[in-house]
Amino acid sequence: MTSSSGASKTKRTVHLDLDSPELYLNRELTWVDFNWRVLHQVEDERVPLLERVKFLAIVGSNLDEFYMKRIGGLKQQIGAGMREPTVDGRTPEQQLSECQQKIRRMVERKQKLFAELRGALRLCGVELAEFRELSAAQKKTVRDLYFRNIFPLVTPQAMDPAHPFPFISNLSLNLLVTLHYLKDTTPLLARVKVPVGAGIPRFLQVGQDLVFVRLEDVVAQNLDLLFPGMEIDGCELFRVTRNANTARDEEQADDLLALIESELRERKFAPIVRLEVAKGMSAFHRGMLAAELGLDENNDVLEVDGMLGTVDLWEIAQLSIHELRDSAHHPVDNPELLGERSIFHTLRELGSVLVHHPYESFSTSVERFLKEASTDPKVLAIKITLYRTSEDSKVIHHLIDAARNGKQVAVVVELKARFDEGANIQWANRLEEYGIHVSYGVVGLKTHCKVILVLRRDYNGLRRYAHIGTGNYHAGTARTYSDLGLFTSDDVLGQDLTELFNYLSTGYKPKRNYQKLLIAPTAMKVALLEKIKREAKNREKGLPAHIRMKVNALEDIDVTRALYAASHAGVPCELLVRDTCRLRPGVPGLSENVCVTSIVGRFLEHARIFYFENGGTPEYYIGSADLMQRNLENRVECLVPVENPRFQQDLKFILDTQLWDRRSAWRMQTDGSYVPCAPEKGKDEVSSQQLLIEWAEGRHREATRLRKRKPKGIARRNVRI
Repeated sequence: MTSSSGASKTKRTVHLDLDSPELYLNRELTWVDFNWRVLHQVEDERVPLLERVKFLAIVGSNLDEFYMKRIGGLKQQIGAGMREPTVDGRTPEQQLSECQQKIRRMVERKQKLFAELRGALRLCGVELAEFRELSAAQKKTVRDLYFRNIFPLVTPQAMDPAHPFPFISNLSLNLLVTLHYLKDTTPLLARVKVPVGAGIPRFLQVGQDLVFVRLEDVVAQNLDLLFPGMEIDGCELFRVTRNANTARDEEQADDLLALIESELRERKFAPIVRLEVAKGMSAFHRGMLAAELGLDENNDVLEVDGMLGTVDLWEIAQLSIHELRDSAHHPVDNPELLGERSIFHTLRELGSVLVHHPYESFSTSVERFLKEASTDPKVLAIKITLYRTSEDSKVIHHLIDAARNGKQVAVVVELKARFDEGANIQWANRLEEYGIHVSYGVVGLKTHCKVILVLRRDYNGLRRYAHIGTGNYHAGTARTYSDLGLFTSDDVLGQDLTELFNYLSTGYKPKRNYQKLLIAPTAMKVALLEKIKREAKNREKGLPAHIRMKVNALEDIDVTRALYAASHAGVPCELLVRDTCRLRPGVPGLSENVCVTSIVGRFLEHARIFYFENGGTPEYYIGSADLMQRNLENRVECLVPVENPRFQQDLKFILDTQLWDRRSAWRMQTDGSYVPCAPEKGKDEVSSQQLLIEWAEGRHREATRLRKRKPKGIARRNVRI
């Protein structure tokens, strides 16, 4: 295993078959294992209680998405008769079976933890109660609340020869009610959808107390309102998950917007891939539901002993009980962007500025950049890619203001951003209403790069200003995702971005001459493979060689093989991989020089950094791309070189800090399992994310202090701590 000092083990002469399935881990299974690491945050008593509730909600959300995307995809492969194994030697059937086994164990553990959290919350004055546990007065309060504000929205549906089995919407909570007339014992069945969403919470608060009861429990215990004069024999809860893979052939589409809208409609009726039932459901009803929904009762039905749909625990996690939450974090302003000076003047003087979210503010950097561009009379045009953005997005408002102010605005909207298609269609339509030129990228490729290009008439001619980032232009995720962004006035990068936007707005694919940017799918993968091979050659020549990569996922086979070869040549390879990772570290004679670390903390690790020692002339890149085949071959992605030595030192500090984390880091073992990194004896347990918070705050304080000391009239100095 490699240490972060760069030491490596010498190359051994070993015959290696890089096509051997044993060398590669499975994409789906390693992603499931990532959720075990997230679930560990729920178990960890060092984590504040409501943050543990939050992580339980995240695991639930992740598993829902995994079923919709990955399990749904595996089922489609099986249905299409695909038998070809993946590089790790597993067929679709084997992957599906192993995933379902792992997930069943995870769900069992998740529900036990939910019960533990309920007990811990009760001790802290927060009660997640059952309706039957409430006092008579509390029951009346809740019943009245339900009757006034929710009951009119509840529509029971009978199931009999005159009423066929109803449509069950994706991720909905449903009650299967068994009942009969008072003078007729013939059993009847009805389905009642629990109307969670559209402003109706899953957890109803009982008066002013911190007592909450689940809505499905309230509906179930007040069925007399729905079925007056009838006898209720039983009430059983179930939930379904539908396949989200409904893509059609874009090449044949005359109107991409209409195609995506059609896909969204189809997704509502897509095949069901999972049925969750509450423990205690009768075998007859369980079998009936499975048959009606077209599922294999043994494999596709999951019995849950506890709460279905734990994603809704977000409602509890957001309670304003400060002592049960992480200490408050307020992003600071980037030291280079302090004050009221025009961001364009700053970039013209400094050349570039590197920002790190959420440690540094998104609003006073990215949103400020767009706000100034929208009002600056010298700005002529703004071009931007939008993958995901928030409902109350200031980014959208600034683009609209720019168009109103007579500037040319061009927006590339990625309609196929998974689960954000509907929102992106709305944004696209709204932007067009204001005369903004909206395009949808290149046919057959997702536009995943995060770039802004501003054209401004400076005193010495037209100049390009840009932002290239690792994360979406989404103010909400910018507070919880760890991302990087580079602001720049570099003319060569500006020329590259002009070429990129011309490509995105037309889809035409002539040879484009990118001088600095690495663009997928045309050049990025080839360039990364060449840089990895160069490190191996440098090692063999006795030159300095070292590879560091921070990504969300390492799935691409060619990149994995290249890293194996580099390690075999003696190159230290330090990989920070958040979730999916195919590579096995520590294989004798092959990957002994590789270490794989995963960071799981209060922020979601989302930044991508690539470092190559390059014989003593270091290269750093940041950007939107993960090391996945889909990113490198089927998406428009962008990596930008970070050339300023000061910013290279910043990136080195970030990588060093996370590689030495002994609080939030997990180290992958050769068999693909992970073990938490323990602190050194006598050292404090401080997570890398906490250290980065303190680092950003310290730089901000020092920059503020120096600004106050600077005499008026003295020219602005380049201040960087």
